[in-house]
Amino acid sequence: MGMVSSSTLLQACDRAPATIKIGVAYPLSGLQAPQGQDMLNGVTLAVEELNKEGLKVGSRTAAFEIVPGDDKASPDTGKEVAQRLVDAGVVAVIGHFSSSISVPVAPIYAQHDIAQLAISTNPKFTALGLSTTFRLVANDDMQAKAISSFCSSKFTTSTRYAIVNDGSNYGKDLCAAVASQLKTAKKDVVVQQSYDDKTEMFDELAARLKSDNAEVIVCALQDHQILALLGALKKVDYTKVNLIGSDSIKTVRTLQGANMVSGLYATSQVIGPLEFIGGKEFVRKFGKRFGMQPDYGAHYTYDAMYVLAAAMHNAKSAKPADIVRELKKIDGYAPVTQSMKWDAVGEQRFGMVGVYAARPDAWELLERASYT
Repeated sequence: MGMVSSSTLLQACDRAPATIKIGVAYPLSGLQAPQGQDMLNGVTLAVEELNKEGLKVGSRTAAFEIVPGDDKASPDTGKEVAQRLVDAGVVAVIGHFSSSISVPVAPIYAQHDIAQLAISTNPKFTALGLSTTFRLVANDDMQAKAISSFCSSKFTTSTRYAIVNDGSNYGKDLCAAVASQLKTAKKDVVVQQSYDDKTEMFDELAARLKSDNAEVIVCALQDHQILALLGALKKVDYTKVNLIGSDSIKTVRTLQGANMVSGLYATSQVIGPLEFIGGKEFVRKFGKRFGMQPDYGAHYTYDAMYVLAAAMHNAKSAKPADIVRELKKIDGYAPVTQSMKWDAVGEQRFGMVGVYAARPDAWELLERASYT
């Protein structure tokens, strides 16, 4: 029998491939493309930095490669994208955006022990009972409490509420939780309406809001829909109302609607980058690399990539199952948000919810709490 060299043995024991593929799945076309591209950019920046630093995974210097997937904000397309990423050999996935995509694709990743780090907020994501689900932010149970708490303290004389959602699992479940909270607070929900996430014709809804004298409008809609609704309210001269939306409207685009109603607010588990100690440097680097400011959750996906890299480094392995095991116990260094740590089901231990007011040039933080 011939002698086996030490280098051959080392390669045989090494559990890190020459190129480590990371799946990144978001809507990269369509109406939600700005948010999706923003989060892909966050991962891109992190990968470029990590590759330059030369992080060790086992005996190898890691060479990370992004495998992008455009889920087009469609559950069916999302499943196709998930399977393509699995077939491409990704070891982990940062995605998806909407809970309507993240929940049905989660079992596809779980079948192959692939960690899925999602910014989606529906509690159903972690309630699936899969070992591979990891949420990057707080969930919608906390967001519903934030909306109800803020409404009760801010709009003390308002009792007539309207609740509108985009028909997604995210929107419907969040609004159902808010309706329950408002009922407990003795508020009257005079309008409840569900659409799909592409609807932009709200003339009939605006007329109904006016006739039913809704004082506060709670919306789980997309940012382009909020602008359309604000336009419809203006047409019927019913702008002396307060509108509070969920995290899906806290974007640069929605700021076009600032000052169109008495108050435009948003709750969000996606805390702005400049609210963290490491945020200023991240915004500077992001602007230099992409020629624009971060728009939504780029800093969370940037941090997620760094925590994934740390998990591989600690495990000395890029095998999906090894990564999942390490993520279960890691308190990972996150350059912007400081730390990412998950509980037994994959909920973010340090999740927070912020309440923001829309100003013409920025979202102004009004309050932030854990709402546990």
